[in-house]
Amino acid sequence: MAATPGYRFCAVSLAIILGISFFFSGIATAQLSVSFYAKTCPSVFETVRAGVRSALNAETRMGASILRLFFHDCFVNGCDGGILLDVDNGEKEAVPNLTLRGFEVIDSIKSQVDGSCGGGAVVSCSDILAIAARDSVVEMGGPTYEVPLGRRDARTSNKDDASQLPSPFKDLDDLAKKFQNKGFSMREMVALSGAHTVGFARCSIFRERIYNETDIDPDFAATLQNVCPRTDDDGDGGDVLAPLDHLSPMRFGNNYFQALLNRRGLLHSDQVLFNGGSADEIVRTYANDGKAFSVDFANAMVKLGNLIPPTDDGEVRVSCRRVN
Repeated sequence: MAATPGYRFCAVSLAIILGISFFFSGIATAQLSVSFYAKTCPSVFETVRAGVRSALNAETRMGASILRLFFHDCFVNGCDGGILLDVDNGEKEAVPNLTLRGFEVIDSIKSQVDGSCGGGAVVSCSDILAIAARDSVVEMGGPTYEVPLGRRDARTSNKDDASQLPSPFKDLDDLAKKFQNKGFSMREMVALSGAHTVGFARCSIFRERIYNETDIDPDFAATLQNVCPRTDDDGDGGDVLAPLDHLSPMRFGNNYFQALLNRRGLLHSDQVLFNGGSADEIVRTYANDGKAFSVDFANAMVKLGNLIPPTDDGEVRVSCRRVN
């Protein structure tokens, strides 16, 4: 995939990115820096970008998968690579994470990065995932932003901690509380929800909405019912995919918010953002102003990337799948 115009957007100033001491939910940001690997691995950004481009050229869906992987990692105990660990009862085994993809891509990029920088454990898996998420956004046509680095990888991972993740079945107040617990405002929550401008969801996640909810465009529901059966008698109908943004599922933009205005949000948690509640005006703003969405999304992604574990008992893993 060729470089996109998204690289022209630098939505976040370096001063904001390096503005180091946000405090929220009892968790302070680390002393992260864009130049953290300037001496030990100066090619890290170039190598990760090449790896992401290769992965997206092989499968265009992978960009959305990497972005989702980053969100699920950072939202649970901060950006510590806990989602990448293959351990018994780890985060990867939690129900919300069973459909995550992209682990092999991160493994491959990790190997390439450390190999290009002298071998051994040079760059943390959590830093590689943070860069890969940004590059995925850009490759799909979204905004660029600086990625501060210096995270350490967790030595433990617990699937019960995945309860921190917002659920696609919850209403606005529940979602807002989840994000508020991580220090995000309503506007930041809506901006991050705009990541659903790319990617797909399984029938099992949106089945209830298309058959039983009323705040949905009837034609939209009927189209989805053609591919998502009311019951899953054969046991595999729940795996049928539908785009989260039916207008441009592979390109990052503000069509997602325009769909919400037309009651065409795929998930319950999408449509509740525009359903007569306190987020309505924010959705209208982003639907009418794609640049405003890009700026706010980039800022929110930097803030998401600054979520770190409550302790700094981490390491730089040799393999992203296991502790050293």
